[in-house]
Amino acid sequence: MRKVLGILLGIVCCAALGFGQTAEELVAKNTQAKGGLEKIKAVKSFKAVGKLEQGGFRANIDWEAKRPEMYRQNVTFQGMTEIEAYDGSAGWTISPFEGKKDATLVGEDELRGLVEDADFDGPLIDAQEKGNKIEYLGKDIVDGDDAYRLKVTLKNGDILYYYLDPATFLEFRTEKQQFIRGNVRETVTELGSYKPVNGVLYAFSVESGSKRSTNRTKINLDKIETNVALDDAHFQMPGGAAAKPAAEQTPKAPATKPAASPKKK
Repeated sequence: MRKVLGILLGIVCCAALGFGQTAEELVAKNTQAKGGLEKIKAVKSFKAVGKLEQGGFRANIDWEAKRPEMYRQNVTFQGMTEIEAYDGSAGWTISPFEGKKDATLVGEDELRGLVEDADFDGPLIDAQEKGNKIEYLGKDIVDGDDAYRLKVTLKNGDILYYYLDPATFLEFRTEKQQFIRGNVRETVTELGSYKPVNGVLYAFSVESGSKRSTNRTKINLDKIETNVALDDAHFQMPGGAAAKPAAEQTPKAPATKPAASPKKK
């Protein structure tokens, strides 16, 4: 009888873990765990500096972002810097590792990823205003540990799955499904080493890559700064090229991106 009661108690406890939770409540707890909406919204700009590693390749990396939707990623190796940036309306890149030293507008597929990266607060905050739909899928098991699972359908149709730690309500994993030209591209990102910066928690460890591959990009951040001075021109394409709608930009094969910015995970 004691064994049966123990089993029943375990079932009840597991059920209680997900009982009464809603997507709205989990998003609110996640937001509060990171410092609260007021402190998050008080961040107007962002800069992260760290090291990138993929296989035997090692480089310096930094992200810069500014409200409302400006984003820039720099990867530096042997004196050369690859840049991907979005100025709020156009995306551009400089790819010296591919022999392209001049800035060029990105193709529609790559632009789509840059627009998502440029979402300053991430898809969970102000989701309805952004056209995102959030659903609570219940409790899941990830590597033997419990997790709350959220499904976020972005306005553009891409899907993100968030796995939240039941104790902290912080995401420790996200999975993305991108639907590009009839194909599905799946990536997974592991997040950890959360640390506070001016009252807001950020992930200082990010590991990202294809869901079907174990060769993933690892990033360890050394420093994150908020509300740093960043000029709008820093995000704009050199040469004063006029911004073009995505449909007018020349498509090109999507590049393998190191990882998503920790600010929105």
